[in-house]
Amino acid sequence: MFPIKDNVPTRSFPLMTVLLIAANVAVFVLYELPDFDHAVSRLAYHPCEVTRECPIVGEDWPLTAFTSMFMHADWLHLGGNMLFLWIFGNNVEDTMGKIRFLVFYFLAGFTATALQTFVTLGSQEGAETAIPNLGASGAVSGVLGAYLILLPTASVLTIVFYVLVPVPAFLFLGVWFIFQLWSGGLSLTVPEAGGGVAFFAHVGGFVFGLLTVRAFAQRERLRPVYR
Repeated sequence: MFPIKDNVPTRSFPLMTVLLIAANVAVFVLYELPDFDHAVSRLAYHPCEVTRECPIVGEDWPLTAFTSMFMHADWLHLGGNMLFLWIFGNNVEDTMGKIRFLVFYFLAGFTATALQTFVTLGSQEGAETAIPNLGASGAVSGVLGAYLILLPTASVLTIVFYVLVPVPAFLFLGVWFIFQLWSGGLSLTVPEAGGGVAFFAHVGGFVFGLLTVRAFAQRERLRPVYR
């Protein structure tokens, strides 16, 4: 399923959502593309550094837990995360307000990293714990969890088997989350099946969004518009 847009308006321009997208694109284009290997070794997050089971590569993990949220493996990785952030982030920002949304976004990202680190260190060993983690998907997953609570009946225009279909948000996001759980479990039993995706970061961010969105929301959400 490939989302195109939703049917929920916003009260104001989603400044923080746009700035986050711009920052992610700028980091990829200006910092990663010129020397990808150097960028990853310098500012990506390595789980084994938390327990000092491996030498520090580049910056230490308290910094890379933050910087890795702005890094991506390729254009597809970047584009997918930014598309989801644009579609779902503007309404979450509209409900939370700009500063609250920014704080929420980064806390979701840190929570996602923490869960993925816990799972990685508990289930993997050796070189596998040193594989660099990077991407905004943990933080974006928090936005998805918040959106599900705020606007479960919104409609998400989605490409399904090359056909545009309006899908209820609770169904779209519910299927997405179940897939993350299933894929995460599969990656533990058959590690190569994970395809290098940090599924538990997605799960951690999403659950954080589900549980904390009410604490961050300060305005009534706008209702979906049906035509």
